[in-house]
Amino acid sequence: MYQCVAEVRRCEAVNDFVYLVDLELPEAVAYTPGQYLLVVMGERDQRPFSIASTPAEGRRVSLHLGATPDNPYAWEVLEAIRSQGQLNVSLPHGDAGYDADRTRPLLLIAGGTGFSYTWSILQAHLARNTDQPVVLFWGARQLSDLYMHDELLSLAKAHSHFDYVPVLEQQAGSEDAVKQGLVLNAVSDHCDDIARYDVYIAGRFEMVRVARDTFHAMGLPKQQLFGDALSFI
Repeated sequence: MYQCVAEVRRCEAVNDFVYLVDLELPEAVAYTPGQYLLVVMGERDQRPFSIASTPAEGRRVSLHLGATPDNPYAWEVLEAIRSQGQLNVSLPHGDAGYDADRTRPLLLIAGGTGFSYTWSILQAHLARNTDQPVVLFWGARQLSDLYMHDELLSLAKAHSHFDYVPVLEQQAGSEDAVKQGLVLNAVSDHCDDIARYDVYIAGRFEMVRVARDTFHAMGLPKQQLFGDALSFI
């Protein structure tokens, strides 16, 4: 495990509550796409955030912070970024990273800023010389919450083996590409045989718990479902 002080190179708000943060490490650290780092706020206060970048980016690691004043868990990290310009971090952590040796189609499921976990995996997968299919379902309340929506649409056009399915709880207006409803319902409607996929999921613990139970009932073997939240529910 590697612990260091990382310099903040970018902290950019992309909507009312999500901030894209780029950190620069003193040296490149080996990790698996889909792993996370710990922001060390104190000796007994270490807060996990998914790494949104890939190892190919070297010393730069990226985070997607969903931070509001009523959420001190992330807001205090954002305040530390703004006031200090650096973070004490430990990495890598997690056992739910991308396994490039597996040959099944990939199903990536994200709720809110859980997208950062799937974004790292998606980038690593699309960088490989493979036609192994990958589908990303990203669920949120409203269109502005899908803060990389346009980029994902462009990627889906550029890569024939990648499908992007945005799902919104609120009406999306004229966005024909967006499904309405709950993301897990959209996944269930899409997958007539979920057992043919390796499934990677990140979001609220309750969403992951429901997904685990639903997908297992649909026939998905336990060893084909990945997500760090599964270790805590």
